[in-house]
Amino acid sequence: MRTLQLIYEGKSKRVYAVDEDTLVMEFKDDVTAADGLVKAVAMGKGVLAARISAYLFNLLEKSGVKTHFIDFDGLRMMYVKRLEIIPIEVIVRNYAYGSILRRMPLYKPLQRLEPPLIEFHYKDDDLHDPLILEEDVLRVGIVDAQTLSYIKDRSLKVNRILTSFFESKGLKLVDIKFEFGVDRHAEIILADEISGDTFRVLDENGEHLDKEVFRRTRDVGLLLKAYLRLAERIGVGIEDVYTPS
Repeated sequence: MRTLQLIYEGKSKRVYAVDEDTLVMEFKDDVTAADGLVKAVAMGKGVLAARISAYLFNLLEKSGVKTHFIDFDGLRMMYVKRLEIIPIEVIVRNYAYGSILRRMPLYKPLQRLEPPLIEFHYKDDDLHDPLILEEDVLRVGIVDAQTLSYIKDRSLKVNRILTSFFESKGLKLVDIKFEFGVDRHAEIILADEISGDTFRVLDENGEHLDKEVFRRTRDVGLLLKAYLRLAERIGVGIEDVYTPS
């Protein structure tokens, strides 16, 4: 069996090198809140996040969106293309929620944002991923104008696909975070993960099926129940995953 080389470990994932073109992302059971100050372990959360992410990447690929997804081992290991990650986090907001209500108090909670609002954050854990302006991105040369325009267009397209998908399941996509990278052919493609760690989704009763549950309660049992419900609602197999009592 090939020994994988650990090249990065973050709050929710470990990344291993397979070869010069392929990486493996291992989804951890660790969960954090308050910008990493609150930490806990939710047994089974990594498997759930990995399965949801693999399922949604497959959905996007079938919808014509190029992503870094290659394969999934069925548990917590996702094989992906090695990319040069662009140090920007893109947040698409369909409804006013979270930090935007503090920055712009004239919005009402869960006010529909039409068209969706796009934010950019500089990807740096030590700096706490600060909000940056589109002009900032261009002035400091993180990417050029053409690349930034493409990233915005891709983000909105993926948001439309996922919004429609969640609506078909009776769910509301509040907001979502995207990351992009450049592959060996200089093509910009969708990276990272798509799970309850990176989006907020509400059911028909206004209940969260995402990490917001842990942010509010610090209860890993409630978090696991939310992820299990999310997986069930979108059709991800969970029969072999631990279910909290």
